[in-house]
Amino acid sequence: MSIDTRKSAVELYQSAQKQNKLNTYFDVLDKLNERLNFDKQLYDFVDNREYSPADKIAEIQRAFNNTLNEDALNTFLLLCGAIDRSHIEETLLHDFLTYYYHVRNCSFGTVYSARRLPSDQINKIEKAIATQLERAVVLENKIDESLIAGVKVVINNVVWDGSYKAKLKILRSDLLDEDSNYEEVANQVVTTVKQQVEQFEQQRLSIQTSATTGYVAMVADGIVTIKGVQNALAGELLQIGTASAMVMNLMEDSIGAVLLDDAQDVVEGSPVVSTGKVVEVPVGDGLLGRVVDAMGRPIDGKGEIIASAMMPIEKEAPGVIDRQSVNEPLETGLKVIDSMIPIGKGQRELIIGDRQTGKTAIAVDTIINQKGKNVKCIYVAIGQKNSTVAQIVEKLKQHDAMKYTTVVVSGASDLAALQYIAPYAGCTVGEYWLNKGEDVLIVYDDLSKHAIAYRTLSLLLRRPPGREAYPGDVFYLHSRLLERSAKLSEKKGGGSLTALPIVETLAGDISAYIPTNVISITDGQIFLQTELFYSGVRPAVDSGLSVSRVGSAAQYKAMKQVSKALKLDLAQYQEVLDFAQFGSDLDNSTKDIINHGQHLTELLKQAQYSPLSMEEQVIMLFANQKGYLDKVPLSKIAQYEKSLLSHFHCEHADILQQLVSEKAISAAMEKEIDKIEKQFTEDFVLTE
Repeated sequence: MSIDTRKSAVELYQSAQKQNKLNTYFDVLDKLNERLNFDKQLYDFVDNREYSPADKIAEIQRAFNNTLNEDALNTFLLLCGAIDRSHIEETLLHDFLTYYYHVRNCSFGTVYSARRLPSDQINKIEKAIATQLERAVVLENKIDESLIAGVKVVINNVVWDGSYKAKLKILRSDLLDEDSNYEEVANQVVTTVKQQVEQFEQQRLSIQTSATTGYVAMVADGIVTIKGVQNALAGELLQIGTASAMVMNLMEDSIGAVLLDDAQDVVEGSPVVSTGKVVEVPVGDGLLGRVVDAMGRPIDGKGEIIASAMMPIEKEAPGVIDRQSVNEPLETGLKVIDSMIPIGKGQRELIIGDRQTGKTAIAVDTIINQKGKNVKCIYVAIGQKNSTVAQIVEKLKQHDAMKYTTVVVSGASDLAALQYIAPYAGCTVGEYWLNKGEDVLIVYDDLSKHAIAYRTLSLLLRRPPGREAYPGDVFYLHSRLLERSAKLSEKKGGGSLTALPIVETLAGDISAYIPTNVISITDGQIFLQTELFYSGVRPAVDSGLSVSRVGSAAQYKAMKQVSKALKLDLAQYQEVLDFAQFGSDLDNSTKDIINHGQHLTELLKQAQYSPLSMEEQVIMLFANQKGYLDKVPLSKIAQYEKSLLSHFHCEHADILQQLVSEKAISAAMEKEIDKIEKQFTEDFVLTE
């Protein structure tokens, strides 16, 4: 079937209709089609390009004893002559009959057999197919001796292949691989073939049609333009030889797909086969401690991954009914965050800042701090250098964090398509545990590079560019990813998926396109300031621009009790500090604010890879709240912190244990901690 013959078939139908001879034309062409299917001599004569239409009409009339309408034959053969191609008569006949039956809401097709079928058997096959298609079916019978036995039905490019030839393809491997009795296997083959000949089996044993296959029309820069595969779906996985591709564009006459493998053998003309599946990745506990690529394939040299299941990378986010409010903290181990910008399980907290300001360090520290807390972690590296990712993996190993962590890597040298699907693959891995009622933390490092990868693909796919050349759906790109993070309701198992997306800014501009997009999607942001970082304040968190929209709902009561005034104290300190630059005479209250702010800033500094537990943070923030910290020389704050915590661990471990169990400071405990810290501070200041 071709476009030319389809058009000619419609013209032939319309011409017959105008002449009010449609039934006559159909009767003539239907008889001619049936005769050509079995009369090879007549078929060869009509198919020969050397004979004129008049010669062909004479030969056809001779075969039919001059019983056919000559006008119908003449119109038909003139249309065939206008298309200079072999087998055109056969094709045009089939297309005319297909269109004729289509107008009558009926499917016309062909049943191929090794020998001519009796009409009653054709009727049975027509009824069987009609039941499956839920519409009337008419079949012509054609001979194909290569089928050996059985039948093959073709309707609208869909094939039901129940022939002996198709069966042999399936049975051949069983016959060759059978270790036992070959004679027994041969008998089984014979039995199967007999059943096949006697009864038509309604199964699609082999489908190779234009609906599911095609060819590469053009390939460049990881983008493949494909002709055919008419039934392809958006996001569907296609097979091109040994390579895989994902459908991105569905156009009227072609498909735009992106390569998921760096395949050199994908060239113009390469066959393309639809898999009927979307991109899937392995999930399960077998991924813990492993480093995988965006397709879930291991790249750590530790062998194959034993997966619990395969899950699609794209999934609809849980609905409002399936969620519950965030009410349990996910502790980062960083004083500045856990006290002022708390993160809850199921929350989406953005980490944003310029390049080299410690964004990844916060995420890695948070992963390390989950040790022993029954939280599974996923780190997704998007567009990072492989050497950088290797260093992070090594640090996680050193802190014994890899045993509960999966690292998904799509490096800077990987295809843009792999960088695009990497965060969705990581999210799918986490959702497996989420749906089992477990707590999961996922880090996307970073979504700026993810957006750039998507922009690259979109421009290569010739999608219309918008602001900063990003496509119009770049907001949806991240919203559908981050919306999958949730705290599920108890009915759904109560699991949580907490997301820490990272976004890189340029010169601190948080009003740029991608930063504003992600800020509007997430439940707060931790803003890292370059000036703070280079002045030695690390983590360089700007408490003024940072916010958690979950707030104290994601804090234990003990932490709330000692941290409620921190943001105000830092804001007052910053305001007074700016004012103090313009004069030297300061009153005592102003000096006290500056002194307290300096000590608090020093306390909130924290070395990388050294997260503190909740009870340790409470002890230190209690000392700040009571003013004991202000009495310590500024240069000795770090030493004071280390000594005080060591003192509590050695001499007052019961208090720390009580904080862990009760997660609140009772009146009696407050008096006891106050007494201990007051005495310790006096001794420390005297010693120093």
